Parts: sequence; structure tokens; C-alpha cells
Amino acid sequence: MFSILVVTVFLASCLAMPIKDPYSYSSAVGQGGGTPFASYGEGRITAVRVWEINNNYYYNYNYNSNAYISGFQLRYGSTWSPVFGREGGEKQEMELFNDESIVEVSGKYNPADYICKLVLTTNMGRTLSAGLPNQVSFNFYPANMGNELRLLSGRFNGAGITSIGAHWGLVYMEGAGNSTLETALETVTPTS
Repeated sequence: MFSILVVTVFLASCLAMPIKDPYSYSSAVGQGGGTPFASYGEGRITAVRVWEINNNYYYNYNYNSNAYISGFQLRYGSTWSPVFGREGGEKQEMELFNDESIVEVSGKYNPADYICKLVLTTNMGRTLSAGLPNQVSFNFYPANMGNELRLLSGRFNGAGITSIGAHWGLVYMEGAGNSTLETALETVTPTS
């Protein structure tokens, strides 16, 4: 009888434990000059566009690489956000599959000026990679299991992205884009 009481008290105390904050933030990296931005939209991120500038040249027989990210754009559901930065250079684009989400943002940045490389990795192992691997590395990922990229923030100037940070969280949606909930409801609900 005493053991039942102990187990009951233990289980009740577990239920009373506070729930962790479902959101987290990966602090911005980069020089940080220019206009601040924060992407926004309703629902899950369903596609990404990234523009890169590759100014590779030889000077006095030395190879110099001045590659950087000039801009990016996120699509939430079926609506594209504004372009942050500018649409200059070569464009890379990735459309996410149903139940696919971005779970890692990594790359390289030059502390004196721009984000040099940006890599977005999904929970299905796919990546979008833009820019060249120069300078200092960064790697952002959510603090909580099951979270995904909700928005990117940072700064940009007339040429490109000067700093970037990542915001992570849960997506609660019904009937929008690539929702896990929508797929689960379709498999459970009988059709007439």
C-alpha cells in the first residue's frame, strides 16, 4: 500500500513539473551593420531562396574569394516573404516536401563584413547550400527536440546580409501546407 502511495506522489510531482519554453533563439553572428530584418509569415516554412555573389579573382598571382550571401527569401505556406537583402547574383532554391522542416542553419561569416556561406538542412537530410566556405563557422539548431526554423533575423546593407540569427519553435497548424497534423487527420478520418 505504501509503495502505491509513493508511486502516485512521484507521478503527480512529474505532472506538476514546468513545461520547457517551446521556443529558442540562436544568437546572431556577423558584423551586424545596416538595416535590421526578421522574416515572418503564417504556418510552416515551405520553400527557401538564397542569392549569392561570387567575386573570385586573381590579383598579383594570388587567388582571392569575395563570396557572400546577398539576400534570401522564405515561403510560409503558399506566401513568399519579402526579400531580405537583395536579389543579386546566383539564386539557389529549395522547396520542402510534406512533413519536411528546416532543423539546422549553418555556414561561414566574415566578422568584418558579410555572411559568406549559408547552409539550410532539413529533417529529411536535404540541404540548400549557397556561398563559399570562407572565414568563421557557425552552426544553429533548436534547443528543443521537435522544433523547427520559424524565422531568420539579422541585418543587411545595400550589398548583402551582414548578420543572421535563427528562431526555433513548434508549428501548430490545421490545413496549411505541409502539416503533420493535416496528414494524420486524413489517415484517421474516414471518407464518405
